[in-house]
Amino acid sequence: MGSHARPSRLHRAGARIATVALVGAVLPITAGGLAEAATPSATHSVDENERTSGQAAGTVGQGQEQGRGQGVPDATGQDAPVIKADHAFLLDARDGSQEREMWAGAKADESVAMASTTKIMTALIVLKYPERLDQQFTVKQEYRDYVAKAGSSTADLQTGDKLTARQLLHAMLLPSGADAAMALADNFGSGDTTDARIADFESQMNAEAQQLGLTGTHFDSFDGISHGDNRSTARDLAKLGQRAMLKPVFADIVKKKQFKTEAPAANGRTRYYTWNNTNVLLSTYDGALGIKTGSGAEAGYAVVFAAERDNRTLVGAIVGADKDRFEDAAKMLDWGFAH
Repeated sequence: MGSHARPSRLHRAGARIATVALVGAVLPITAGGLAEAATPSATHSVDENERTSGQAAGTVGQGQEQGRGQGVPDATGQDAPVIKADHAFLLDARDGSQEREMWAGAKADESVAMASTTKIMTALIVLKYPERLDQQFTVKQEYRDYVAKAGSSTADLQTGDKLTARQLLHAMLLPSGADAAMALADNFGSGDTTDARIADFESQMNAEAQQLGLTGTHFDSFDGISHGDNRSTARDLAKLGQRAMLKPVFADIVKKKQFKTEAPAANGRTRYYTWNNTNVLLSTYDGALGIKTGSGAEAGYAVVFAAERDNRTLVGAIVGADKDRFEDAAKMLDWGFAH
């Protein structure tokens, strides 16, 4: 896998604002939104990529140009959802254990950078160890250092706090916290050093991708900040999302617009966290179920999404797109439910 000196990464997968305040005996924190702080505090720099997607009540952008993909004709003669994205794929998940291809964009099978949608697989690996979900793990300073140097999205985990794997999954999947992703990889991989444990965790991710038949997918990252070969296809990501949604813990987390929790702090007090979901569809599309957003300078904008109507569940993916990803996703879902 090569060297895993995480703090040296310069590529950004997006960032979130989070601030910290100490008030009396409690330490409130929010991520994915403005902090509930009673005193002035420092803020992290924000990448405009994820800032847009993190507005839970945000407005879906209107595209100026539209393209036509390939698919089966509908009753009106329209052969595909009219969207801008080429790297797009939609499937009917049926009862969850089966899948039926509904539509594939012109570049649905082209492997491209996938940004933070990588974290879907990170979650799947952790969920292979359900007996450890309520085990507590201590936040290390190196997790914060990694986020600060890479400029990646953060859940603003505080050094010395003790959070369970279940809490860390929320911190990773809602505000897209790369610090939480690193904590999970560090604690669910095997090895004598952080680098060795992360390398092992990424090997588990690739083994799982192979087992699931995701032939256009390769991971060199636990959070989407690539070393040069972290890639997937829209088809693979939709299938990955469909498999992840079979996990009740995963499905329950990604449908939440916001999650509040508390954790023991290093000084013996209680830390309060609030994490907001970056997925705009949860607030703008009727029946939306999740799943995960992503963005970055190289990857562009991505979203893996799911929705349910009339006892039908559709799962789709858009990758390497622009800011109209949520509008395109909504059009794909509308088209799918009409067929």
